[in-house]
Amino acid sequence: MNKASSFLGSLVMVAAITSCGGNKKQGPDPNAARPFPVVEVQGRSVTGYTSYPTSIEGRINNDVRAKISGYIREVLVDEGQPVRKGQVLFRLETNNLSEVASAARSGIGAAEANVTAAEAAVSSAQLEVNKLIPLVEKNIISSVQLQTAKDNLRSAEGKLAQAKAGQSQAQANYKSALANVDYSIIRSPIDGIVGRIPFKTGSLVGPSDPTPLTTVSETSEVYAYFSMNEREYLNFLGNTPGNTVAEKLRNIPPVTLVMANGREYDHKGLVKTVTGQIDPQTGSILFRASFPNQSGLLVNGNSGTIRIPKQYENVLVVPEAATFEQQGIVHLFVADHDTTALGTIKVIDRVNNLVLVESGINKGDLVIAAGVNSLRSGMKIIPRKTDLDSIVNAIKPVFER
Repeated sequence: MNKASSFLGSLVMVAAITSCGGNKKQGPDPNAARPFPVVEVQGRSVTGYTSYPTSIEGRINNDVRAKISGYIREVLVDEGQPVRKGQVLFRLETNNLSEVASAARSGIGAAEANVTAAEAAVSSAQLEVNKLIPLVEKNIISSVQLQTAKDNLRSAEGKLAQAKAGQSQAQANYKSALANVDYSIIRSPIDGIVGRIPFKTGSLVGPSDPTPLTTVSETSEVYAYFSMNEREYLNFLGNTPGNTVAEKLRNIPPVTLVMANGREYDHKGLVKTVTGQIDPQTGSILFRASFPNQSGLLVNGNSGTIRIPKQYENVLVVPEAATFEQQGIVHLFVADHDTTALGTIKVIDRVNNLVLVESGINKGDLVIAAGVNSLRSGMKIIPRKTDLDSIVNAIKPVFER
């Protein structure tokens, strides 16, 4: 190809490009009104919840400890096993204990023999005194002999008292030795579930051990403990009906337990007690709710969340998606025919994708329910009236815990 042909080809291409550019269509007008969903502000009765982290404990938790020192000979239960009151859990080595008990029993025999001998000495001394009294009265013998016999009697009586004391001590020693033998058999103090068993066969245990042999928990009913800070507690006192704290507790509606896996526990609980003072270390006060647990699903040490219901009657609501926040102030856009107007609202609570509004809008107002990030005040829109519930229910969690 020669240079002329090449030049002509280039001119044709430039012309084609220029022609195409001249025929390109204009894009959509960015200022044209666009459709937006709007919902009517309604008044509804809504149940909200206040949530608090909680820890679960059995109604009764008894630490099982050894009353004497010894080596574990047998572990007769397993962790998580249900047991009855008095059931044997552990046995300690008893060889030395049995020897001590046998020696104590022998000591009782020796002490009884001492008592018998002392009683015979007292009896003999008493006979001697009784024999000498009439002889002294008849001046056959001197009173010195009688006095000596009486002294011997008192000495014999003293030895008898000592022998009886020795007998009592021997019996006490024997009872103590038998008790120690009995203490080597460690029983469950209550009906319940066996917790962790940190000591195994052959471990040396004793009453001064900081760690118990195990814990037996009675969990047919469980306690859920949760805390309120001082501000929340004062609000509770001010907002809950009742003249006394006990009355206010009775007026708290049944509460829900959300377990660690995010599921609600099948049974409702009741808040029954609150501690009498603010913890100076944490600035909080402790509440206790009770839950039935006949199925045994909840165990000592579970965690979760307590949800206390809060009822709002005939409160104004808008979708969560209709609001946005700037510098701690909550805004939304109201549709005035086909024009947007920026509004500021005061929020009472947020419940299930609904915002509960105290002030800033009126019942019947139309608020823009979605896409608010692309709006500005005074912007032209095409309002599309939409059912509030369809907006709220369209917001689904990304995943379920």
